[in-house]
Amino acid sequence: MGDFDRSRKGPNAYMPQEDDWDREMLLDPAWERQQRKTFTAWCNSHLRKAGTQIENIDEDFRNGLKLMLLLEVISGEQLPKPEKGKMRVHKINNVNKALSFIEGKGVKLVSIGSEEIVDGNTKMTLGMIWTIILRFAIQDISVEESSAKEGLLLWCQRKTQPYKNVNVQNFHTSWKDGLAFNALIHRHRPELVPYETLKKEDATTNLNFAFDVAEKHLDIPKMLDAEDIVNTVRPDEKAIMTYVSSFYHAFSGAQKAETASNRICKVLAVNQENERLMEDYEHLSSDLLSWINRTIPWLENRTPQNTMAATQQKLEDFRSYRREQKPPKVQEKCQLEINFNTLQTKLRLMNRPAFMPSEGKLISDIGNSWSKLEHAEKGYEEWLLNDIRRLERLDHLAAKFRHKASIHEAWTDGMAKTLASKDYEAVSLSELKALIKKHEAYESDLTAHHDRVEQIAAIAQELNELEYHDVVSVNARCQDICEEWDNLGFLTQSRKENIQRTEKVLETIDQHCLEFAKRAAPFNTWMDGAVEDLQDMFIVHNTEEIQELIDAHEGFKANMPAAEEEKKGVIDIHKKIQDLAQENNIKMIENPYTTIVKEDVVTKWEKVTEMIPKRDSLLRNEHACQERNENLRKEFAQSANTIGPLIQNKSEEIGRISIEMEGTLEQQLTRLRSYEKSIVDYKPNVDELESLHQHLQEARVFDNRHTNYTMEHIRVGWEQLQTTAARTINEVETQILTKDAKGITQDQINEFRASFNHFDKDHSGNLGPEEFKACLISLGHDLGSDQHVDNEFSRILNIVDPNKTGYVTFQSFIDFMTREVTDTDSAEQVVASFKILAGDKNFITAKELQAELPPDQAEYCIARMPPYHGADTVPGALDYKGFSTALYGESDM
Repeated sequence: MGDFDRSRKGPNAYMPQEDDWDREMLLDPAWERQQRKTFTAWCNSHLRKAGTQIENIDEDFRNGLKLMLLLEVISGEQLPKPEKGKMRVHKINNVNKALSFIEGKGVKLVSIGSEEIVDGNTKMTLGMIWTIILRFAIQDISVEESSAKEGLLLWCQRKTQPYKNVNVQNFHTSWKDGLAFNALIHRHRPELVPYETLKKEDATTNLNFAFDVAEKHLDIPKMLDAEDIVNTVRPDEKAIMTYVSSFYHAFSGAQKAETASNRICKVLAVNQENERLMEDYEHLSSDLLSWINRTIPWLENRTPQNTMAATQQKLEDFRSYRREQKPPKVQEKCQLEINFNTLQTKLRLMNRPAFMPSEGKLISDIGNSWSKLEHAEKGYEEWLLNDIRRLERLDHLAAKFRHKASIHEAWTDGMAKTLASKDYEAVSLSELKALIKKHEAYESDLTAHHDRVEQIAAIAQELNELEYHDVVSVNARCQDICEEWDNLGFLTQSRKENIQRTEKVLETIDQHCLEFAKRAAPFNTWMDGAVEDLQDMFIVHNTEEIQELIDAHEGFKANMPAAEEEKKGVIDIHKKIQDLAQENNIKMIENPYTTIVKEDVVTKWEKVTEMIPKRDSLLRNEHACQERNENLRKEFAQSANTIGPLIQNKSEEIGRISIEMEGTLEQQLTRLRSYEKSIVDYKPNVDELESLHQHLQEARVFDNRHTNYTMEHIRVGWEQLQTTAARTINEVETQILTKDAKGITQDQINEFRASFNHFDKDHSGNLGPEEFKACLISLGHDLGSDQHVDNEFSRILNIVDPNKTGYVTFQSFIDFMTREVTDTDSAEQVVASFKILAGDKNFITAKELQAELPPDQAEYCIARMPPYHGADTVPGALDYKGFSTALYGESDM
């Protein structure tokens, strides 16, 4: 038999032959004997259908009549009417008709002529029959795009793979021990073969058992003798292939059922996985929304605290939330979006309806809730910092109030009793004069203290306005001071009037004592004020403010020489008083005009001079503290001014990779993952900046003129960068999944991306409806005639924008375009597969599903298939068509 035409492609293409027929050489006698027996049995298995058979293969085909009949039976077609004459020319014409029919089926016959068949040439006749077997019994066998012979061999290998002692590598020696034949039967009809009882060394028994079972139960005629195979070193390959092909065709019905079962399993597995992803989405979205809904009221609570410690604890709780609670939720939100996009892509790729989450759990709903959370979060942090400033101011004012009140109360202690005294009623004229002058000095001192009372009242008023927590005690103390002050004014005026009525008895007064009193009193008040100022607490927020205090203190020190001169003048007056008393032998008594003595002036002066260097040290320390704070500001600003632009640049670079289409999708994915790794590696820098920010807050530094970036800006930018990187990687992975699943090329992906980018004028990554329509038209998509354009475009928009967002993403666009150029499993295909399993019935039973499908998928179908209500129904019948319609949506059917 000659070479077959190896250039042919398509359904009629033949596999190449390993050993062609050779006119110059004779067949091996054993091989010829095996072929004669096998080919004769194969021909008779078909001729019996026409009520005839052959006895001698090289004799019974010579007149061409049974040859033509054989071809009609196996092809199901009608050949030209044979010639009935018995002359050689009639026989040649009949054989030529048969050979022409074979060639018409795409077979190129080489070296096989009608004369040789008519002459009974055994070699040529066997070659012709082998050609017929190849064309009509073996050619259509194809497994995984393999050639006919390879496909048949691969089928045998797969079916016998689980069986011990069976290793099918060819169509000769692999079949000698008979186990492979028995394995094929057992795989499809296990009740016919007790495989475990067979022994590899008993080849003849194994072969005879398999051949007998095949002939009796499978209607496969016995084509070989066991002895022919066992006693041949290398059995004839064509004979074995012919025999094995009969087994293949005998089990083809089971093969179709297996193919249908595999397809249904594949569809059900996809549907089960999609349902699991939907359940995961519902669970994750519920948890995330629940967390957001629990957190927002906490962040919106603006109930002020009464103490700095309580407010500081709230701030620490907020920092803990930012460091520990929120970051995992950011990752959950990002992963939820990625899972949602992946699920929608899978559903579109498999022609499934788009997934619509439960009410309130759309991606947009989660995004809106997240925006509310971030808005509440920003407002909460600002409120906390303002409340800290308020409490800090309150504590400072409260301490200042107590300090000034204590000084005033010490000054007024016992003064009311003195003013109420009637000592002027029993004194001499000179003593009364002294009382008058003393009272005048007191009135001068009282006037000097009026400003302090007003300061105390003003501080109390400010504490009320700022809602100080202990304002009740402040108001009570202020009220006591004011009432006491009014009482002192009343007592002062009353005493003055009483003394003036007895002023006649007062004639002389020591002018020196009076001068001492007049100069010592204001100087003493100045020293009291100086001591109060040197003890005054302060709060500053920058180096400029502390420098102002330092400058004021330096101004105070510059006035100290003049004050010292005044102190010397007061002391000199006191010395004159003592000198006059000693010169005139007068017994020295207390100065009638003042309670101030020289020792008081000296003591207070020493106190003032001692406090000046302490004040110097306190101001220097505060200046150093403000310088440290300024350095913290600069350090934070330097890092923030680096990280902020870097985040922006990284985001732009990621966007460019997904837009500029440099390289394949896999190369883009590699670059994106590299960028993602660089972002992860850069995280310690952001953490370090967060630490600097915390140091600033602990130092109560709330402003920074060296940078426009706040920690909030950096946090939001960093989270958006991470989300953008993860989302972009997911988009490219989804495109790769789409490309691989749909079999589209990289060039097609690039063409889709180029068209999308062209109409994405604002580089937002989305197309508006009109931009999308223009993009479709540019790609040659037919939207129909004018009157149908709007309807067709509305239909397409419902596909690419099921959530009515008003824009089309690139992933939705590419999913739609790939559906236009590729095919996937359809509802019709699934219905056809179920129909095969159901034995061509319009319904299927639970028993049939359990017999043909894996247990979990069979139960999955049984639980979801609706009952069948057709006219031909039987008890327990299930409607597989309705089930398939539900899988793909009504529109697909």
